Amino acid sequence: MAKITFVDHTGESRSVEAESGSTVMEAAIRNAIPGIEAECGGACACATCHVYIDDAWREIVGTPTPMEEDMLDFGYDVKPSSRLSCQIKITDALDGLVVKTPERQA
Repeated sequence: MAKITFVDHTGESRSVEAESGSTVMEAAIRNAIPGIEAECGGACACATCHVYIDDAWREIVGTPTPMEEDMLDFGYDVKPSSRLSCQIKITDALDGLVVKTPERQA
């Protein structure tokens, strides 16, 4: 299990427990995190689970795959810290991860 903190565009934060092997998106959906729509259900076929990775976590989380980068082209307000939460697998190393949700999804 890993604790993930979601911070919305207004600065409100919510922390949830996430099972290892699941994704950040799945943890968000299970815990009704506002700002994560996940219209494709985690298939990396949209950009409605777009998040920003806190700078302290970017190296640990890693970089997007080429397929994910293609989908991020459809995201709203994409930044260097942008990732699709459906593509981030939860491991014990992500305990304490902080992600921010954009003002809106694409």
